[in-house]
Amino acid sequence: MRTPARPVIVAAVSIAASLGLGTAAPAQEPIRIGASVSQTGAYGLLGQNLLRGYQLCVKHTNQKGGLLGRKVELIVEDDQSQPERAAAIYEKLVTRDKVDALLGPYSSPITDAVADVAEKYRMPMIASGAAAASVFRKGRKFTFMLLSPGGVYLEGLIDMAARRKLKTLAVVHEDTLFPAAIARGTVELARKRGLQIAFVEAYPRQASDFSPMLGRLKATNPDVVGAATYFEDSVAITREMKRLDINPKMYAVTVGGDLPKFYEMLGRTAEYVYGATQWEPELVTLRRGGELIPVARRYPGAREFVEAHKTEFPGADLSYHTAQAYGGCQVFVEAVGRAGSLDADRLRDVILKMDFNTVFGGFRVDRIGFQVAHTMLMFQWQDGKKVIVWPDELASSKPRFPTPPWSQRP
Repeated sequence: MRTPARPVIVAAVSIAASLGLGTAAPAQEPIRIGASVSQTGAYGLLGQNLLRGYQLCVKHTNQKGGLLGRKVELIVEDDQSQPERAAAIYEKLVTRDKVDALLGPYSSPITDAVADVAEKYRMPMIASGAAAASVFRKGRKFTFMLLSPGGVYLEGLIDMAARRKLKTLAVVHEDTLFPAAIARGTVELARKRGLQIAFVEAYPRQASDFSPMLGRLKATNPDVVGAATYFEDSVAITREMKRLDINPKMYAVTVGGDLPKFYEMLGRTAEYVYGATQWEPELVTLRRGGELIPVARRYPGAREFVEAHKTEFPGADLSYHTAQAYGGCQVFVEAVGRAGSLDADRLRDVILKMDFNTVFGGFRVDRIGFQVAHTMLMFQWQDGKKVIVWPDELASSKPRFPTPPWSQRP
């Protein structure tokens, strides 16, 4: 029988101890926040990025005095990218470990599973890792969306394509909750902007052979290709696009294309590829015409967050998944401060009324907890760097358009 994984506990030393106040009144018990985060399995790579965001936020919260005069402890277990395991972990966190609060896991399928636990025990949960709209449209009262919804992940691609008078779109996606939501939303956006849908096809989770599907796609000769992906399939599909000599004028991936490892694995094959992203560390150094683009109002503290991440996790990837975890934790900390309490109903009321900017961007939800304030970004790989190309007000450069045929690239 497999021994259950031990939880990872992240805690900071209390203020009294750090000041040497040995004769002070006994310290209050810490506020214990529980979560499962995928550290192995299909979501392991991105889940580890998410975890670092939670860890850094907890550290910074404690450095500022904690919450309600108490230090904060983060209790995390590896759900191994399995929704059923994650739900069991949250049940244990609440009933056995007696945590005071919850933060969300990585991915929409896992969040959908654990949201039932949060609802059962009436514990408000900022869903830092879920973007499928369906998770938040089931009548739940205690799960709140942080991310832009999956349906708008490729909004920038469609907007840029429509403005350049492109006509046809092909969409491929993994046949799971979140990528399917991206695909549906992309098709809807494209139709509204006058693009014709030339091809839509789903592939199984953890597929490895994309050649038959992409062969069928090639036959439609689309102007634009959007791939709703995770990391492994974003790399594999891009390689197969080159091998099959598929030459759309624009080609974008979603999750995974933003990681430095994407370019490390593909090299110049990644050039011209567009990527959807919720946030980028490059935001803090955006320049246009030699001048910094001011983003402090929209992403307050982002520069300090990026520097702190470099110090705390030297050499580690800093993707939007880390920033979203930090931002979700910030929302929870702010809500507790405004409520002056961990009472579930008071927290829920505060969260529903919040209009708050984090290092990750805007947070505001509607009456069902659906995010309405956060802005997506589109970047393009140019000369080995991610360059933000949409929206226009945050674009540091123009997209390199059209994408040249493979035979004409260096």
